[in-house]
Amino acid sequence: MQGFVKIKNGSYRNQEVRDEVFPLIKQWELGSKGGYITVDGTGRFGKDKIRVSVATPTDYELVDAPAPTIEASDPALDEQRMTEIAERFEILDDMTKAVLNGDIRAMIVAGPPGIGKSFGIEQQLERANLFDQISGRRVKSEMIKGTASALGMYKALYKYSDSNSVVVFDDCDSILLDDVCLNLLKGALDSGKKRRISWLADSYSLRNEGIPDQFDFKGGVIFITNLKFDQMKSQKTRDHLDAIQSRCHYLDLTLDTMHDKILRIRQIARTGELFADFDFNQLDQDLIIDFMTANQTRLREVSLRMAIKIAQLKKSFPLKWEALAKTTCMKAGGN
Repeated sequence: MQGFVKIKNGSYRNQEVRDEVFPLIKQWELGSKGGYITVDGTGRFGKDKIRVSVATPTDYELVDAPAPTIEASDPALDEQRMTEIAERFEILDDMTKAVLNGDIRAMIVAGPPGIGKSFGIEQQLERANLFDQISGRRVKSEMIKGTASALGMYKALYKYSDSNSVVVFDDCDSILLDDVCLNLLKGALDSGKKRRISWLADSYSLRNEGIPDQFDFKGGVIFITNLKFDQMKSQKTRDHLDAIQSRCHYLDLTLDTMHDKILRIRQIARTGELFADFDFNQLDQDLIIDFMTANQTRLREVSLRMAIKIAQLKKSFPLKWEALAKTTCMKAGGN
């Protein structure tokens, strides 16, 4: 039987965790940077195994499994909320075009994982790059995914430093926790007419690649993150993020609850895009989303990716897809 833990006072990646309940994976340990416990952070952070920093074992307590809570649904309010969600993503599309056109210098997009933050941006980058490729011009934009070092970030900014060039950092949240990366980012987003970016440390890598130790950045930056800037625990990090926010547009997609994520999935399914590759009728689509709604507290994640996984099962195993989904898409003990 799976245990649960209530964290009274802790943090994960500088985000405060207070009076929250998580499935427990491993109890308190002392590491090189202090104490931590390992929990399933799927519901809050979109990751099924995270280490939450807690100073001492007294900062958490073992608790019984919380009763699953599923928000009551009001059809009229749901329709209104889906319209609001669609409008937010339309704003994201418009702002992305403005960055690609050079009308807007920079944008930060915040929202939980798996709800399509990157998809629309990536589509527009591919479209812009296709025109460059057809014309025989150098591609002017790139999406960089995953961890980025400070030196790697400096190189990427230099590569796309020309006007109308754009570099997109997707799921590179480690940048926000590194002082050197933050200072480079602030330089790229500066509101002055000239944005001078410098690398003051000696680097064989830069010399070998012919990259100068300083340059003027004239391009655009889009930063896609799962982190909420206003929930960061460290005052030092929060000061950095405040400085970044003051330099660019900040778009919070406001999908903060499990119910919001379900509505986002319904909204995308309604456009015909979500299950376009499966040749499902409306009943099939409704069955998948109703299954996700009923089991939202047990699924490993509530996301567009999970909807596709379940759709694949329904396509391959039309008579037993629910049983297979409960086995492969739910947390241990979720059947």
